[in-house]
Amino acid sequence: MAQIVTNRKSGLSLNHIIGCPLDCGYCVRHFWGNFEQKIPQLLIPTEDAVEMLLTHREFRPHTTPVQLFNKATDPMLPGVKPHTFAVLEEMDRRGLSNLVLVITRFHVTADDMARLERLRHVRPTLLFTYSGIEDARIEPIAKSTTTVDSILNAARHRERSRVILYWRPIVPGWNDTPETMAGVLEVGRHVNAIVFTGYYHKEENAGHLRDLGVEVPYGTGWERRKVLPAEVDARVVQAWKDSGIATPLFRKASCGVTYAHREADYNGHLGVPELCDICPAAQLARCTDAHRAPTRAEFRAALESFGYDETTPFLVEDGHVLTHALGEQRRYALQHALGYQIWEVDHPHLHAAHGRALQGYEPGEDDLRVLADARDRLTESARYDDD
Repeated sequence: MAQIVTNRKSGLSLNHIIGCPLDCGYCVRHFWGNFEQKIPQLLIPTEDAVEMLLTHREFRPHTTPVQLFNKATDPMLPGVKPHTFAVLEEMDRRGLSNLVLVITRFHVTADDMARLERLRHVRPTLLFTYSGIEDARIEPIAKSTTTVDSILNAARHRERSRVILYWRPIVPGWNDTPETMAGVLEVGRHVNAIVFTGYYHKEENAGHLRDLGVEVPYGTGWERRKVLPAEVDARVVQAWKDSGIATPLFRKASCGVTYAHREADYNGHLGVPELCDICPAAQLARCTDAHRAPTRAEFRAALESFGYDETTPFLVEDGHVLTHALGEQRRYALQHALGYQIWEVDHPHLHAAHGRALQGYEPGEDDLRVLADARDRLTESARYDDD
């Protein structure tokens, strides 16, 4: 929690404020040990945090996607909002055109939107976390219309800014009825894109929810990736198709953000083509035009540019680079720089699981074979230099 700048899959993440009063039962702060801190606390002055972000060895001007306060607070809380705008406006003053993701479920006013619209260089996207959950034990904010009102207000006032409905977490028994899905999609008519995803199933947040009397549909197989079974994915996609809304649906945040800004996905998700079966043709064309595997020399140069170990074993394969022991933060930085998927050999993607936890997916023989020989392929490749 004390790490102020870290790499997340959707961008280089700035978090110099921690603490949140919204009490979402599934919050990741449960397993980061900070859920009881309700009052947002400033760790360092915002001007120092901006310098830390912009001089970070993994920040690239105009290229690196950035996330603000996505780990331990809500960026639009009254005590946090001034710092959110201070970061955005300082980046804009410096002429930086980076994509900046602001993930919120709180109040966004017409004045907030006017302030966002005054930005001329930095490219902000508001991602509104909205699940359709009605149980206030899981989401206390569900008792109000705060998030829906903010989505509609932001959508009305957006011009240069982008607005995304971040439909999460989708959990069987909580918010997966046809009526709930239809209600969420109806709100999604008004935004640039809809992104849907599942729930981080960890012992700490599951225990908290069960103590509240909430049924958690998954067992004790705690997961490092979000859980969204294939059957639920299929029902979400079908509900979207049945709704007839024009707003596109995406499985990954970076896909929705880059579609909204009319550029190729910076995470190179085209390397997982089964993710893309719901993408608009125009976005597929953008991603196809930009998608190129790095050469071995280019990958080594990227390792060197970030100060990573140049002897790291890697194998450039179709759609991804297979690596070992880089760690998630380094892999994400390389992924953003290269626009190409970077996979860890011990956690390779399973076909059609979309990079999610494997609960609700049944691996086939080909999947098991690929998983079994991934390390052998990587070891063999380390013996050769293709440059």
